[in-house]
Formats: sequence, structure tokens, C-alpha cells
Amino acid sequence: MENITFNSPILQMEGLKVPEDSVQLVFFLFLFSYIFFMIMNLGILAIIFLEKNLHQPMYVLFCNLTVSDIIGSTHILPRLLSDILLPPAERLIGYYECVVQAFITHMFGTTSHTVLMVMAFDRYVAICHPLHYSTIMTRKIIVQLIVFSWGAPFVLVVILIGLTVRLNRCRTLITHAFCDNASLFKLSCESVVINNIYGLAFTVLLFATSIGCIVLTYGKITAVCLSTKNKSLSNKAVKTCSTHLVVYLIMSLSGVSSIVLHRFPQYSDYRKLSVILFVIVPGSLNPIIYGLQSREIRTFLYKIFLHQKSKPHMILLSYHKSYI
Repeated sequence: MENITFNSPILQMEGLKVPEDSVQLVFFLFLFSYIFFMIMNLGILAIIFLEKNLHQPMYVLFCNLTVSDIIGSTHILPRLLSDILLPPAERLIGYYECVVQAFITHMFGTTSHTVLMVMAFDRYVAICHPLHYSTIMTRKIIVQLIVFSWGAPFVLVVILIGLTVRLNRCRTLITHAFCDNASLFKLSCESVVINNIYGLAFTVLLFATSIGCIVLTYGKITAVCLSTKNKSLSNKAVKTCSTHLVVYLIMSLSGVSSIVLHRFPQYSDYRKLSVILFVIVPGSLNPIIYGLQSREIRTFLYKIFLHQKSKPHMILLSYHKSYI
């Protein structure tokens, strides 16, 4: 199908190469993963929304990470599930639909980094300047941090995708499980030097900024804990920062593996699997990690559990009284 049409409005998706006898198993595995993912993320959003004690900057910022995960996975996984059930020749997608999917894919990946950066700043203020936390983390500052979390990725990704859309296409096969920028500009027979340069600069800037932010804030937090020798402060720092660091490491390792494997076409199947895991694994673990760490979330769930557990007893007691 390659090199036949020029600027074709319809593209073919290579998708996952699944043996025929394993199609149903793989389909239900990804389906249950997606359902679990949505239950965990929508559940944590509902808890934060309903529990007033969680209306704090840390959880408001975390909601942005959850929303980003939901948008990214919902735009990728349902389409992937439908493609698994189709033969390769019928896995077709419109070019502009592919562009939108690529845009959302990169927005999701970039926003994950920027949200974790502003969350690191929030932890730095909470631990290093606890007495001034409420005066620093005002509603205006929180709004500005949220705007940065979504605005900076939007500008960077618009340029990234814009450089690709300008290219003419001489191929129609997307050699990936879903659309991303690299798969799109590989459709062109024109020079993609500018795309590679900007893509590399984009990746280096994103990782350098996020890693630098994490190192700087955690370095200052460590310095404050060591200088004050306050055991309570140190325990608080370890508890909150270890959670944030685990989430960041899971996301970064998943993202780096997919970027590296993109440079080795012979490992295309491993690349596809690594990118799908990047969508599913961090987003599924984030609510669990933060839920286990947060005393407020554990307390809220405990109250609900006790309330549900006491319902049968209350109904039985009410029935007994009315009978007497």
C-alpha cells in the first residue's frame, strides 16, 4: 500500500501483531486494563471532589495529572481495542483523525511531566516554608501553575505537529499501534531534518527541565531536613516526596523506553508494547500510590467502608423495633 497514493486522506494502521489464537485473550486483557484504569482514576477524582479535606493545592494539582491520564488513555485504548479485532487490511484511519490522535498523545505525555514539576514545587513550599505555605500557594498561584501545566505543552506540541503537517506524504502505512508524531513524519519522502532537530530539542528540553526541577526541589528539601534535624519534618518529607518520586520514575522510565525503541525499527513490536504500557501502567498506579500515601484519602475510604458495613445492622435494628 506504500508509495501508491500521494497525500492520501486515508491511512492504514499497522497496529499490534497478535496471533489469531490470542486475539480474544489480548483484547480482554487490554479491555480489563482500561476498565481498571478508568475506575481507579475516576474514583480518585470523585474522592477528591467529595471530600472537603482534600481541597488542597497538592490534590488539586494531582487532579490535573489524573485528567491528563484519562484523556490520553481514552483517545488511544478504545481505538486500539477495535483495531485488534480487525484484520490488518481493514485498520484504516483518516489523516486528520491521525493528526488529532498524535497531538493528544504528545499533549498527554508532556503534561504528565509539567504537572509533576508543579507538584514538586508544591511539596518544596509545604516542607521548606510551612509557615508561609498558605500565603505562597494562593488560589492565583495555583491557577497560574495549572495554566503553565497545560499551556506550555500545548505550545510545544502545536509546533511539533505543525512541522509534520506541512510535509507532503508519499506513504500511507502507520508503523505503530496508534498515531504519534514520528509515525506521521515517516509518511513523507521529503527531508525531515527540521522535524528531527525540533523533536530532539523538544525531548531534551522536557526531560532536562523536569529532571532539573525534581533534583533542585528535592535537593533543597533534603538540605532543609538535614539542617533542622527535625525528625517529624524528615518523616513528612520522606512520606510525601517518596510517593511523588516513585510516580515520576515510573512515568519517565516508561517514556524513555518508548523513545529509545523508536530508533530501532527491528524492535517495533517491543516499542508498541512499551508505549501502550506507558499509557496504562503509570495512570493505573498513580491513584493507588497517592491513595496509600494520603491519610485523608484513607480516612475517607474508611468512613465509607464503616458506613456501608453499618447499613445492614441499622436496617435489621429498625425492622426489629417496628416489629416490637
